[in-house]
Amino acid sequence: MRQVTKLLTRTLLHGASIYALLLICSCQTTLSSSQTANESESSTSGTVAPVGFSGRLELPLLAHSDKLIEHTGFTLVYNTHHRNAQWVAYELTREKTIKGVERTDKFIADPKLSEVTALDKDYYKSSYDRGHLAPAADMSWSETAMKESFYFSNISPQVPSFNRGVWKRLEDQVRWWAASDSIIYVVTGPVLRDNLQRIGPNQVSVPELFYKVILVYKPHEKKGIGFIMKNEGSSLPVKNFAISIDSVQRATGINFFPLLPDDEAKNLEQSICRTCWNWK
Repeated sequence: MRQVTKLLTRTLLHGASIYALLLICSCQTTLSSSQTANESESSTSGTVAPVGFSGRLELPLLAHSDKLIEHTGFTLVYNTHHRNAQWVAYELTREKTIKGVERTDKFIADPKLSEVTALDKDYYKSSYDRGHLAPAADMSWSETAMKESFYFSNISPQVPSFNRGVWKRLEDQVRWWAASDSIIYVVTGPVLRDNLQRIGPNQVSVPELFYKVILVYKPHEKKGIGFIMKNEGSSLPVKNFAISIDSVQRATGINFFPLLPDDEAKNLEQSICRTCWNWK
């Protein structure tokens, strides 16, 4: 725990929430009991992907019983205990950042999930936004992808000032990078842990923290970066929340980008080069 705290203290820039830092550290010892008790809700061990998914650089390491839900623009693993996605992963290219279709704003249940999920009634009078994990704007290249981005499997309860503020600015920054770097790999989701507040008849967990990890992997350019943000409004620049991918792995228990060769993974995940990125 002492080493984790030192690592996070070094990587979190001055000005980011101290409370967020404490929550990140606490996640190491209080990861959801449902995750540790039920392999289907954990992404910390197992295989990279079943037949048909090999070579998908964006996919985290999968537990043997993880159920991959694949949609047109993104793939996810759902945590039924928390009624939130464990993670959502997708590839974003320069071409996909060109807006082609309008938002649908029609939130519906994911037809590929037989488990109980969040629904509109869970958010009714809750004071929380239905916040996207894979943003609708990243799916505007396809009518189907746009529609599927409004599945509740891709939605988490977010404070309005967070969803419409700093989280949106981070989403805009990621699209900016996709447009400038031609292709990036993104994994995003909530940090799920015990004793989270719950809303609605389906008892949907309200995450206190959200994360994104981004990878650029081209022959002559390889770089990675991570973010963890508290579920609250902030006027701080997005850059202030930048940390190493390894720090996000420690906070979530998720092994990101397991297909990377070991030597490259160490270099890309354990360090962070903020000046290597073009900040909007």
